Amino acid sequence: MKKFLTGLLAFTAFSTPAFAQQAPAPTAPVAAAPAELPDADPAMWVVRDEDTTIYLLGTFHMLDGRPWFNDEVKTAFDASSELVLEVLLPEDMAQQQAIMGPLVMQYAVDPQGRTISSRLTAAENEALNRQLSGLGVPAGAFDRFEPWFVSLTLVQIAAQRLNLNAAHSPEMVLRRAARERGMTEGQLETSDFQIRMLDSVPEESQLRGLKELIADPDAGVRTLQPMLDAWARGDERAIAAITMQDSGNDDPAFYDILFTNRNATWAQWIDDRLDRPGTVFVAVGAGHLVGRGSVQEHLTRLNIQSQRVPAQ
Repeated sequence: MKKFLTGLLAFTAFSTPAFAQQAPAPTAPVAAAPAELPDADPAMWVVRDEDTTIYLLGTFHMLDGRPWFNDEVKTAFDASSELVLEVLLPEDMAQQQAIMGPLVMQYAVDPQGRTISSRLTAAENEALNRQLSGLGVPAGAFDRFEPWFVSLTLVQIAAQRLNLNAAHSPEMVLRRAARERGMTEGQLETSDFQIRMLDSVPEESQLRGLKELIADPDAGVRTLQPMLDAWARGDERAIAAITMQDSGNDDPAFYDILFTNRNATWAQWIDDRLDRPGTVFVAVGAGHLVGRGSVQEHLTRLNIQSQRVPAQ
């Protein structure tokens, strides 16, 4: 598995909830989910000062319905009066599409009018159309779009093969629970920011990632499964290793856009939030809370200490 491809898969799993929500509905049946799924125990950290407590939960933006909202996570959430996510999206899919549709047309369509088919070989075009046909997508339907958007669609296909769905994501579960309690809700980013971020990935990186996914249709499943398993164990070292956070990568500009720059911004948000009293529950993709350049590493540079919350 090439390092860049692993980072590309982390787009959906750990980094862009706005797009994890946009998985196309499958037209072919997927494998039935197990009757009983194992309980997940995701990693969580806490930052405190004299009058403020901020919990940091690492999420997986698409899940298979396994239980996780319990034990220390539920205890921390129940003690909080404010929920903050990467981005706030409506639970209703029609409302989501009303928000995301215009953004997709603005940023995901190639501004120079180039087609995907013209940038791939005949064999690559055939393989791409074969993969997309699993979603009932006609050949050439994504031809006008940029490589990053087509790549995310292929990642969604892999997620569906593992019965992963954004409807089961921690973000959706937490929002429903927050509404029931009347909690204040906030976001660190906007949908517009996230789609512009994806669009800013260098074109060479975009096309390379797409070609890697086309060449190996099973790569997504082979990588998403261990990502999910590591998240469920709360294994921060395994997540860092899978996403190449600790061992370096072959596309530092891509990783800076996806992880490092955003982590620094979020650490500054936490620093500012500590100036006001209260208890805040923050949930962001788990990939942002592990390895070099993590949110916690940036907090340390701001002389702010974080602690891992012990699992119950």
